[in-house]
Amino acid sequence: MHDDWSLYLEQRDLTASPPTWLSDWRGDGIISRVTTPGLVETVAKTGVPVVDLTDRFCRSGLPLVRTDDELVGRMAAEHLIERGFKRFGFVGFPHEAWSARRLSGFQSYLAEYGHTCNIHNSVWLDQHQSTWDTERDRLADWVRNLDMPCGIMACNDVCGHNVLAVCNQEGLAVPEETAVVGVDNDELLCRACDPALSSVMVNAEGAGYRAAELLATLMDGNTPKDSEQIIAPLGVSVRQSTDVVAIEDPTIATALQYIRQNACRGISVDDVLKNASLSRSSLERKVRKHLGRTPQEEIRHVQVKRAKELLTTTDLSAEKIASLCGFEHSEYMYVVFKRHVGMTPGEFRTRSLQG
Repeated sequence: MHDDWSLYLEQRDLTASPPTWLSDWRGDGIISRVTTPGLVETVAKTGVPVVDLTDRFCRSGLPLVRTDDELVGRMAAEHLIERGFKRFGFVGFPHEAWSARRLSGFQSYLAEYGHTCNIHNSVWLDQHQSTWDTERDRLADWVRNLDMPCGIMACNDVCGHNVLAVCNQEGLAVPEETAVVGVDNDELLCRACDPALSSVMVNAEGAGYRAAELLATLMDGNTPKDSEQIIAPLGVSVRQSTDVVAIEDPTIATALQYIRQNACRGISVDDVLKNASLSRSSLERKVRKHLGRTPQEEIRHVQVKRAKELLTTTDLSAEKIASLCGFEHSEYMYVVFKRHVGMTPGEFRTRSLQG
């Protein structure tokens, strides 16, 4: 937007009562998540044009901008199916419209391929008497009864974080036995997960732009062509929680989990064999069958992926990154990195910073 606007931003609890200043406020327009009947009524009395960003309940009757949640669910399902999963689960909030729409999209895409999903209804802890201990136990019971390997969609990243915490508690190999994808692509939260959480990227910036555009139309006294604007998600940001091909063989799943957890400590294939009940030939054959690369190549794949992440998210030197990724000498990291990526670490960092 290029209009000369003076903005006032107030962050509020979604269930809070309408602010006292709103009834006699002399503004020109409002963009808000109008989440309570009281707020809808108060806003209507002002006569000020309003754009609603609510995705929690039924329509307020106001011009609305929201994410295409059905497409979010379909993208998550497509992502897990592409990785070879045939069993699926969904963890969501049953009384939230956005979660229900994401479930609907997830189920509809799975149905096109002849699949169904197992559903766990979670709770928002700040709205119920339940505690995290109680919810964790409920979620753990559900996870234990899933047939593995299983691809799970969590309705948002917070929910995905909780699912991964329970998987770790239960000793499940992620992503080999249980792959998890969230929604919102909260960078800090996704990378704080163990392992890092894959997530469907919603277009929050696009929604904000569209809301401002819609409000400008209303403030100019014009009627918008579409009073409900649905914003498509951008895609899936793939991280370690789904970076796998679904594997039925538990011995290979265990071996790959060991590689993903220890590759950046400078392990060798011999180290993998010490922690797997397999001969070298069986390990080589089965890993190549599932991943299309050898165990040694998988170790390098994990190391290079971590190096790329550090190059784009930190200002650490290439020498320090080489050490953190399990390379004894930085010169060797340069050789391996260029072989896998097609450019040097420095060139990759420069290109990433330029977008």
